Amino acid sequence: MQSSTPRCRKSSRRPPFSGGVFDWDEALRRLDELNALTEDPNLWNDAERAQGLMRERQQLQAAIERQRALEQTLADTAELAALAEVEGDDEAFAEAERDLAALAETARRLQLESLLGGETDPLDAFLEINAGAGGTESQDWAEMLLRMYTRWAEAHGYKFEWIEETAGEEAGLKSVTLKIAGANAYGWLKTENGVHRLVRISPFDSQARRQTSFASVFVTPVIDDSIEVEIDDKDLRIDTYRASGAGGQHVNRTDSAVRITHNPTGIVVQCQNDRSQHKNRATAMNMLRAKLYELELQKRREAAAATEATKTDIGWGHQIRSYVLHPYKMVKDLRTGVETGNAQAVLDGDLDTFLEASLAHGVGEEAKPAV
Repeated sequence: MQSSTPRCRKSSRRPPFSGGVFDWDEALRRLDELNALTEDPNLWNDAERAQGLMRERQQLQAAIERQRALEQTLADTAELAALAEVEGDDEAFAEAERDLAALAETARRLQLESLLGGETDPLDAFLEINAGAGGTESQDWAEMLLRMYTRWAEAHGYKFEWIEETAGEEAGLKSVTLKIAGANAYGWLKTENGVHRLVRISPFDSQARRQTSFASVFVTPVIDDSIEVEIDDKDLRIDTYRASGAGGQHVNRTDSAVRITHNPTGIVVQCQNDRSQHKNRATAMNMLRAKLYELELQKRREAAAATEATKTDIGWGHQIRSYVLHPYKMVKDLRTGVETGNAQAVLDGDLDTFLEASLAHGVGEEAKPAV
C-alpha cells in the first residue's frame, strides 16, 4: 500500500541566498554556470528544465545587479555629501542625507529578501481562504481577506489568477483559491498560514452588535520540476461539475469544473476557472501536488519540533493575527507581537510590516526534506 504522503526529491544545490547572507562569490560562480548552460544548443530538448534554468538565471542576475547598483549609488551619494559639506551647501547635504536614508531602507529590504533561502521560497503560491463557523459573518470576512491579499499583490507587481470560488448564501465567500505569481511570492506569503480573527460591529446585525469572525488562510508553493511528487492514479477520485461564481460566460453551462480527492489523505482540490475541463484538471493536479508536498513538510516539522499541525480548527485559540475594528482599531500579530493602529491600511493591502516581521522571526520556516 502506498504511503499517504508523497515521495519528494529536491535539488541539493546550495543557493547563493542562505541564512540571511547573500553569498557574493557563490552568486557570481552560479551565474557563470547558468550562462554556460543556457548557451547549450540542446538545452531546450527538455523544456521544463530549460525554463527553470532561465528563471533562476533571471532572478540571480537581478539580485547581482541590485547589489551593484546599491553599492554604486552609495559611493556616489557619499561623495556628494562630502563635497556639499566642504562647500557648505546645506541644501545639497540635506538631499544627500535623504538619499542615504532611502538607501538604508533599500538595503534593509534586500537583507530581508536574502532570508528567503528556502528551496520553495522563489516559487509562485496558491493562496486558499476558507470561512470559519458563523455563516454570513465569516463568509464576508473571507471576502475581505481576499481583497486584502489581492491589493497586496497588485502593489508589489504580482499577477494573480482566480482558481476556485464558492460563494456564500447571502454574501461573501465560503472558500476561494488564488494563484499568485511573481518572484518570491511563496517566500513572502508562507507566514500567512493560520487563522485570522476579525472583531467589528456587524453590518448584518440589525441591532449593531459586535461580532467575532474567523477565516483560515493556507499558502502552498506552486512546485516546479525541481521537486518531484509521486501520486498514484488509483488513489484519486476525479469528479466533474458545473462551475459557479465569477468564472466567465461558460459558468453553469458545461461540466468543466474539476474536483480531485486524494483518498489516502482526504485532501480535496478543485478548479473551475477555465472553459477547458482538461486545463482545469491540470491546474487541480498542480494544486494537489503542492498540498501533498506541504503535508510532507508539515509532518517533518512536527517530527523535528514535536508540535501540532499548523492547519487547525478555524476558531479561538488558533489565530495568528487579530483585526479589531471596534471598540478601537488595531491589527496585531500574535506570533511576533507587531501591531498597528491603522487597521484600514492593512485591510487595503499594507501587509509588509507583518510579513517582514514574520520573516525576520523565522515564522513558517520549512524543514528541508533529505535529498
